[in-house]
Amino acid sequence: MKVTTASGHLLLVLFASIFHPAVSSISGNGTDRLALLEFKNAITHDPQKSLMSWNDSNHLCSWEGVSCSSKNPPRVTSIDLSNQNLAGNISPSLGNLTFLKHLSLATNEFTGRIPESLGHLRRLRSLYLSNNTLQGIIPSFANCSDLRVLWLDHNELTGGLPDGLPLGLEELQVSSNTLVGTITPSLGNVTTLRMLRFAFNGIEGGIPGELAALREMEILTIGGNRLSGGFPEPIMNMSVLIRLSLETNRFSGKMPSGIGTSLPNLWRLFIGGNFFQGNLPSSLANASNLVDLDISQNNFVGVVPAFIGKLANLTWLNLEMNQLHARIKQDWDFMDSLTNCTQLQALSMAGNQLEGHLPNSVGNSSVQLQRLYLGQNQLSGSFPSGIENLPNLIVFGLDYNRFTGSVPPWLGGLITLQVLSLTNNNFTGYIPSSLSNLSHLVELYLQSNQLLGNIPSSFGKLQFLTRIDISDNSLNGSLPKEIFRIPTIAEVGFSFNNLSGELPTEVGYAKQLRSLHLSSNNLSGDIPNTLGNCENLQEVVLDQNNFGGSIPASLGKLISLKSLNLSHNILNGSIPVSLGDLELLEQIDLSFNHLSGQVPTKGIFKNSTATHMDGNLGLCGGAPELHLPECPIVPSNKSKHKLYVTLKVVIPLASTVTLAIVILVIFIWKGKRREKSISLSSSGREFPKVSYRDLARATNGFSTSNLIGRGRYSSVYQGQLFHDINAVAIKVFSLETRGAQKSFIAECNALRNVRHRNLVPILTACSSIDSSGNDFKALVYKFMPRGDLHKLLYSNPNDERSSGICYISLAQRLSIAVDLSDALAYLHHSHQGTIIHCDLKPSNILLDDNMIAHVGDFGLARFRIDSRTSFGNSNSTINGTIGYVAPECAIGGQVSTAADVYSFGVVLLEIFIRRRLTDDMFKDGLTIAKYTEINIPDKMLQIVDPQLVQELGLSQEDPVRVDETATHCLLSVLNIGLCCTKSSPSERISMQEVATKLHRIRESYLR
Repeated sequence: MKVTTASGHLLLVLFASIFHPAVSSISGNGTDRLALLEFKNAITHDPQKSLMSWNDSNHLCSWEGVSCSSKNPPRVTSIDLSNQNLAGNISPSLGNLTFLKHLSLATNEFTGRIPESLGHLRRLRSLYLSNNTLQGIIPSFANCSDLRVLWLDHNELTGGLPDGLPLGLEELQVSSNTLVGTITPSLGNVTTLRMLRFAFNGIEGGIPGELAALREMEILTIGGNRLSGGFPEPIMNMSVLIRLSLETNRFSGKMPSGIGTSLPNLWRLFIGGNFFQGNLPSSLANASNLVDLDISQNNFVGVVPAFIGKLANLTWLNLEMNQLHARIKQDWDFMDSLTNCTQLQALSMAGNQLEGHLPNSVGNSSVQLQRLYLGQNQLSGSFPSGIENLPNLIVFGLDYNRFTGSVPPWLGGLITLQVLSLTNNNFTGYIPSSLSNLSHLVELYLQSNQLLGNIPSSFGKLQFLTRIDISDNSLNGSLPKEIFRIPTIAEVGFSFNNLSGELPTEVGYAKQLRSLHLSSNNLSGDIPNTLGNCENLQEVVLDQNNFGGSIPASLGKLISLKSLNLSHNILNGSIPVSLGDLELLEQIDLSFNHLSGQVPTKGIFKNSTATHMDGNLGLCGGAPELHLPECPIVPSNKSKHKLYVTLKVVIPLASTVTLAIVILVIFIWKGKRREKSISLSSSGREFPKVSYRDLARATNGFSTSNLIGRGRYSSVYQGQLFHDINAVAIKVFSLETRGAQKSFIAECNALRNVRHRNLVPILTACSSIDSSGNDFKALVYKFMPRGDLHKLLYSNPNDERSSGICYISLAQRLSIAVDLSDALAYLHHSHQGTIIHCDLKPSNILLDDNMIAHVGDFGLARFRIDSRTSFGNSNSTINGTIGYVAPECAIGGQVSTAADVYSFGVVLLEIFIRRRLTDDMFKDGLTIAKYTEINIPDKMLQIVDPQLVQELGLSQEDPVRVDETATHCLLSVLNIGLCCTKSSPSERISMQEVATKLHRIRESYLR
């Protein structure tokens, strides 16, 4: 009989102990064997066959990863199965290994909970469960009286920090989980702690005073949480501390003046990404052992202190993103003092207020210097010549400054360079061909300068080049085919230049190419078929050129493609059906070409919001939402004969039937007042007709459970109306409210002739009689699942009606801003007349499943056919929403597109600052625009949404390099908001200019 139960295993062990004296009794390692076998049975995946030796033919003490004591009988004392890619649950049976001292299951794929039984192993000294996918709360280990090391980091553990800890614990590592709550004061009772790490969780509050008792603490890393308050005073008692990491929290105030005296043994100090302010305390010079110092992304002021040079052991110095300044020669004395730091390898002063010429003494820095970041300051003058004396530079950035003159040829002599960024300066002249001598170069960024001439073909020698971006210059000539033969090339950006000629067929050799940006040049010729060989391509942006011929069908082989923009060229022919097979394609823009024929109907072409076909008069068919004309059916000769015969019969019959219907309709109309409907048909655009009963049925009788919004003139319900559309939004006008009738008419007029991806798509309208015989008017829109922008910005994640999004990334906010600017630019400038929205605000901006923004609610819209005539709501002033209405309109001034620009500017600032205009701080004349103006650039990170500040935090991989592009992007966006909210309408920029700027900012950030 086959024994499979645990009791069966127990019997086998008993019989074995009787007939084989060498095998221990049940109270000996038989229990250990059973526990280990149960652990093995819980393993679902063992790719390295680590547990193959765990069988009856081998003594358990010889099983892989198992160690035993020397006693008789031997007992299991250690299990080390780390880095074996094991998957499954951790069996509670391990709690039966009563002699176990060391257990390491780190870096595997274990899931489920940590067994509570492990908390009963009294002899356990070390437990390593790091780098798995363990879940649930951390069990109590209070009974593990010998436990010294507990590592549970990089899992998915929940709950709070562990409370039940043995008093002899020396190392606690729970970083990179999803722990929440506060720091328990009882942690101060574990006075033996030498290492405490709970970084990158969601721990809140301050540091309890009880932690001052942890005088043995050597390593304290608690960054990446939500801790707040002033600098934690208990830390000042930890005099043996060698590593302190407080980065990316919400600490504020000044650093203690005696920090270097109280913590003289510090090797590493990381406090970046907080809100510390004031000057750097001079006592830091007493921490003479400091190797790494990172104070980035705070609000420190003053000059960089010269005492920095006393820290002779420094290898890593990160001062970026503060308010440190250098205006006169004496302010640069710190640069001379850094010559004492002979081991310095990385120095960043980016994102401060350094002005004027960079002193040549920068070249006297350590010859060990490998990383030098000076971007996002106000440095000027010619290229700093002292850099030539730093032969070991690997990464060098001067981006976002005011440097002028040419890029020096001697840069090609810094042969160790891997990353070179000179973006956003005023460099002129030609690109030196000597840069092709940088044989280790991986990334080259020269965009947004005033560079001339050709792109050197010798760049083809850069065999490790991955990214090259020289967009937004004045380059001419052709695209060097040699660049596409570089085996590692992944991102190519040459947009906004004057390049001409063809896209070389050699592009097909770039097998690693992910991004190809060539928009706004003078490129011509056919798009080469070989482009389809670049199977890793995710973005192809070739718009605003002169590409001709047809779209190559080979593009259908780009299985990784996410975005394709071929708009504003002279392409002809049909759209390849193969593009509909690209499963990852999210956006396609083929607008303003000479394409013709039927639009495909599968894949991306089913998504009308992600498909742009405007300006191709020969296209037909496609998804109904594209509203293209039906494709003509060309009949055969036999079909033509049948059609002729049919028409001879049908036409007389149809005439008779039509006459009968007309008579019947007149009779019914005279006898009884019936429902009527409006179709919004205009310019050949037809909408399905619906009745009051249809809408009542779709909304369960306009039930409050279907109500999703309420405005001044209307209520909005969610409903199911059409079989081919999941849900619709039905806007029912409150006709008893004065102005509602005009609002309905204005919205109909606004929407009947417009079609843009960033306007809420209207499906139909209804003007009829309700069940009580009263007038009834409603508009039916496509439902936007993410709701409106106001709810998204200020949603409560616990709200049942919340969109479910608690965090909006910088990239998402940029995309929303771009969407809104495109919509308004279209309304103001790209239509046969001008439409002024007059009520732009977050609640009138809706988001679909893909987070694409759509402008809605045109109830107050005005229309201009030319400069002399206008129609729409007849009030002399705009009755918009306080805070968003332009000043001139609030006092009865002339309505113009500049009023929409003002409203857009307010919305733009609100998106990135995330403060309601009803906030108590906005009083006594303080608007969100004035609030922004008085705080940027110096205090920008204090006013923007704290979520964005968190996002701009340092990466774990490279603590020195902050996301400089994102920070500059934020500042640029806020400046656009200020340009839009100027008090005088004539000083505001147009929506066309706004859209162009925001597109460039987003493209720059995403690159």
